[in-house]
Amino acid sequence: MVAEKHEQIFRNGSKTYYFSSHFFPPAVRRDVYALYGFVRVADNLVDDQPVDPAAFHAFRRTYTEALTSGKASGDVIIDAFLELHRRKHFNPAWTEAFLDSMEHDLSSSTCETLDEVLTYIYGSAEVIGLYMARIMDLSEKASGYAAMLGRAMQYINFIRDIQEDLEIGRRYLPLDKSSLSSLDSAYTQKHPLQFKAFIREEVKRYQLWQKEAEKGYGYIPRRYRIPIMTAADMYCWTAQQIAKDPFIVYEKRVKPPKSRILRKGIAHTLGVALPCRILKR
Repeated sequence: MVAEKHEQIFRNGSKTYYFSSHFFPPAVRRDVYALYGFVRVADNLVDDQPVDPAAFHAFRRTYTEALTSGKASGDVIIDAFLELHRRKHFNPAWTEAFLDSMEHDLSSSTCETLDEVLTYIYGSAEVIGLYMARIMDLSEKASGYAAMLGRAMQYINFIRDIQEDLEIGRRYLPLDKSSLSSLDSAYTQKHPLQFKAFIREEVKRYQLWQKEAEKGYGYIPRRYRIPIMTAADMYCWTAQQIAKDPFIVYEKRVKPPKSRILRKGIAHTLGVALPCRILKR
């Protein structure tokens, strides 16, 4: 039942990661489900509207007490994560950084500078890469690249989810170095050239981080590299769609269909996948 609950949370939370994870061996896939269950439940507690700060704080307190005492919390999501935490020797500071970033969303809604964004991204995404590196038992040399992959993927999420975030009063893309003062649709419609240029520059930023992350693929055994590359290629595809038409972010949430994810995973398995590259503008 616990495994089924984890899988359901994963499937409902991210089609890209869920279907890409099918290419992991079963034992690794179960660990990925346990990790995702924990981070998704915490994320939902600060994203679901109306936000219930008390529920998030209770979740964090339950986790902390169980970690400190070494006793089961009674929450199957937290207990499965803690079992994984102990078995794979996660650094507790990673989880504190993750929960800090989630708590940030309870009190602050805007990142004004890139430094603020990177502080948030470390906890919300880079540590996920660090967790994944431990799950796959990778060399410590892979850690920086794993964190960078998490950063790149999260940044595309920020670009993709501009409208969704605006609707709940949030903005994660920094405007301090841009010519824009807002990302509200009514404003950007009046400044179309500036908005398109801004989004394409932010996509380029993602691309630089993604290229850096790819240098770490060589540390990942092939049986694990296939799902990682599949998910990364889907984020690259999302970036392509947005770079072609930046205003699409106001029209829909750009996400690859299941068929595309599975085709790419099979192509990687067969060794015939073509590299994904952002269209140059």
